[in-house]
Amino acid sequence: MSKYPIHPDFKKYEKIQTPIAKALLPLMNGIIETGFNKRLPEPGVREIRKMIPGFKSEPLELIIYEPAAEKDPLPCLIYLHGGAFVLKSAAFHKRLMGEYAKQTPCKVVFVDYRLAPKHPFPIGIEDCYAALSWIYQNATEIGVDPDKIAVGGDSAGGALAAALCLMDRDRKAQKLCFQMLIYPVTDARLNTDSMKKYLDTPLWNARQNKKMWNLYLADGCSVDRAYASPMEAASFLNLPPAYVEVAEFDCLRDEGILFARTLKKHQVPVELNQTTGTIHGFEIAEDSEIVKQSLMRRVKALKTAFGISEKGR
Repeated sequence: MSKYPIHPDFKKYEKIQTPIAKALLPLMNGIIETGFNKRLPEPGVREIRKMIPGFKSEPLELIIYEPAAEKDPLPCLIYLHGGAFVLKSAAFHKRLMGEYAKQTPCKVVFVDYRLAPKHPFPIGIEDCYAALSWIYQNATEIGVDPDKIAVGGDSAGGALAAALCLMDRDRKAQKLCFQMLIYPVTDARLNTDSMKKYLDTPLWNARQNKKMWNLYLADGCSVDRAYASPMEAASFLNLPPAYVEVAEFDCLRDEGILFARTLKKHQVPVELNQTTGTIHGFEIAEDSEIVKQSLMRRVKALKTAFGISEKGR
């Protein structure tokens, strides 16, 4: 009998843990990157790759997913993938980004930010900020409406997305219109009830989460710590509206809920979706009805943020 009453759709993953041992990361990332690159974009979605200057002018790859049937300009979702700040994007992310692009519709710009431990904080978030700045500056060229740019991310990518909103506000450079945070990492202090309780949950758990922070913050915090750990922000005022989704059997659940409630307390409009029977990274079960329902809810939130009706823009 399973220790946790997870939904049957996710049972086959209940004995799997995501390996983030430092010595294994190069091999793991080679395998993950190969799988991502081999997967074709969703039908009706184009994939365009661009190299831009990242943090300190280092090369940074962006991949733009755009619905082939739509005309420019379109709203834009900047997508920051999960992976504990140390792993490349899983292949299922390509499916998710294709669905966001096609169903909203919008352009999805995937940021291949640099990873810890080779590139610890703040390099990853600064790469994301460089991507945001480039998108604003080149909006016309890439067919993006500069007034409708949002950011989204899952897990560690959720931390980067929330941090990017803080950084964007603090630097007074651009104006993100929305943040979509999927079972986000938000707090390096590791003090919530779910973090204390879920030490052995499938795919991700509190023990792994502690290792993740040690790898990501290996060089300490040379800039505002909130850009790593968004719950530690000095202010939550003047941030964009948010959609926050959490998984029931996930050590990150409570910090996601707390982040949503903190935003709401500071007059930021928030939709909180607490999924049940779910585990961290549950979209890996691509055919699950729960996954499909979550995708529909996220797309609806994007449509609302971009001012798109169900019948069109």
